[in-house]
Amino acid sequence: MESSSAEPTGATTSSVRRAPEDAADYATVSDPVIHADGMNKYTSYRVDCRPPMSEPGREVNPDDPFLQCNAGQYSSVLRRYSDFLWLYERLHKERAGAIVPPLPEKQAVSRFSPEFVEERRGALEKFLRRVILHPELNDAGCLLTFLRADDMQFSHAKSVSKKSDDTAHQAGDMSASLGGAGAFNLTAKNTKGIKKWFSEAKTTMSGELVTSPDDDLFDEIERYIEALSIQMKRVSNQATGLVRKSKEIANGMFEYGLAFHQLGQSEGEDLGKKLEAMASASDELSALAARHAEAEVRRLEVPFTDYLKTIHAVKLALNRRHDKRVSYTALLHEIQSREMSLQRLRMTPGMESKAYSTEMSLQRYQAAAEQAREDYAEVSQRVLREVDRFKREKSEEMRSVVLEFILLEVEMNRAAERIWADLVPRLEEGGVPGVGGGGPGIVGGGTDGTVVNLPPPPVPPSAATANPAGPPRRIATFPPPRIPCQRARYSTVSPCLGWVSEKGDQKGVMSVFELGKREPCCCQLSKPKAFNYLNQVYG
Repeated sequence: MESSSAEPTGATTSSVRRAPEDAADYATVSDPVIHADGMNKYTSYRVDCRPPMSEPGREVNPDDPFLQCNAGQYSSVLRRYSDFLWLYERLHKERAGAIVPPLPEKQAVSRFSPEFVEERRGALEKFLRRVILHPELNDAGCLLTFLRADDMQFSHAKSVSKKSDDTAHQAGDMSASLGGAGAFNLTAKNTKGIKKWFSEAKTTMSGELVTSPDDDLFDEIERYIEALSIQMKRVSNQATGLVRKSKEIANGMFEYGLAFHQLGQSEGEDLGKKLEAMASASDELSALAARHAEAEVRRLEVPFTDYLKTIHAVKLALNRRHDKRVSYTALLHEIQSREMSLQRLRMTPGMESKAYSTEMSLQRYQAAAEQAREDYAEVSQRVLREVDRFKREKSEEMRSVVLEFILLEVEMNRAAERIWADLVPRLEEGGVPGVGGGGPGIVGGGTDGTVVNLPPPPVPPSAATANPAGPPRRIATFPPPRIPCQRARYSTVSPCLGWVSEKGDQKGVMSVFELGKREPCCCQLSKPKAFNYLNQVYG
């Protein structure tokens, strides 16, 4: 569960929704380690699966068949991203028609930065938990291999699956070079190859695809998913724009507070304190808006982006059914062609041997067609179940996302209202607690301020004659009122210096941000460097 401390002021823990995949919190992906093996550099992750033992009085989640079948079977292995990718691809093959949860995408640059590694770790953990809770995938053989096989067993499993895929591709390439399906010698070992080739050759097929009573239903599902994809992209883009506007508000309030802070230091005692109070409130609102933008990313932008990926997974499931349909149709067409050839051979004297060979081949194609028909029916039924589950979960997920967003906005506005309300009496009474010492009303302020009274610099005789009283006394405060850093945006920073020229005319405020024009990094202006600058100004 997400921590409420990261949310805007006033957010309650009860308003933070527990993600559905957290029900499988016994499966974790942790301890990322970067390995450098010569030119090969990769990140490994520790994958633990520790389903709790069934105990008297302890309820077992009825919606988690994996837990029910694997209670107490602990496993801990090391896996890298390519291993998760292997699992993702095998699930598509072993459970064609299932909506396989999306896997985090590959990244070519900055893939070893701590931020990216941690982000990928969380995404891989979410993927694994979703697969474990998936009613169509939780008993797949490749999942158990991924979770339990040691390095040698897992390497062997990957090698076997790769050889199987290569054999299918080679069979397809050979059929194309020999002139199509009629050149195949369909045996039991290359049945998958012929089906793979027919699936790839669907663009060259002529004639109608095989029909079924559910075709109209699937056409309606495809139109629904396509329309949903378009609408969800629009909503996702608007959510991204909303987050961007929240960040702009945070930046704007920061600049607004900075302007009042500088103005307050150039004014008199009473007005200056009121302006400083206004600057402090703006700083608080800037930090609040920044936290609000981060919460909007987690609660609004990320869910919609993830939902778009799930819609794409639905499209892949529908494509798997279409591939099975094409394979079955291609086999039926080939059987029809061979039956005609067999009839001609039987009517031709002296072609008995070739007729017998064609008849045997026809029987193998008929067996392959029967298997393809069963696969097509199984995938069709799986897609229907998956789409029905997708619609149910979509309704609940959308309701939760919208409700969380509304609660987030309510808490944000309440917190902003409290900040403005607290500012009103301070401006009316003229009291500004904490100004000059980083009081509680100032973002990032402290209470350990030390006031240093600096003597005025020597005054030239001409200036002393013109102004017998001499220039105003300089006062510097360390640490001074702390304001958001220009570079880090919402962290605390170094001193802000008020100064007066030797001639006695007030020049206003020289802040670290103005100093930053001549310094390599304004947010790194240290306390000793600030003292050195004062020594240069005051001699």
